[in-house]
Amino acid sequence: MIVAFIDDHKHEWGIEPICRVLTEHGCPIAPSTYYAAKQRTPSARAVRDGELTELIMEIYNDSKQVYGIRKIHAELRRRGTKVAQCTVERLCRDLGIRGVVRGKFPHRPRLAPETDRPDDRVEREFTADGLNELWVADI
Repeated sequence: MIVAFIDDHKHEWGIEPICRVLTEHGCPIAPSTYYAAKQRTPSARAVRDGELTELIMEIYNDSKQVYGIRKIHAELRRRGTKVAQCTVERLCRDLGIRGVVRGKFPHRPRLAPETDRPDDRVEREFTADGLNELWVADI
């Protein structure tokens, strides 16, 4: 993240001044660290994630953006790609992919604040000393 920030602003101020200001503000980074990060080859996980991301997007778009994590994982396995479901879940979360949910969700209406409500005539006291002293109904 810091390397990306330096990349975005190095043409305006230069690498060393940016590193100096970041270090003064509690985010220490040396210019040599920046250069080392730029020359470092991507990790095996980053390479694999790139490949899987392309496959996941292909499957997701082929399904007309309907498939979720489980179906994408199953399709990857059918295509011969060995991958854990938690990896597919992580990559889908990063890509913002969510499957379409079928069915209806329960609808619970919420009354608007300006809606008239009946008066509370028992003042939330629902106990009675004898029979037929207090009748409460709800419609």
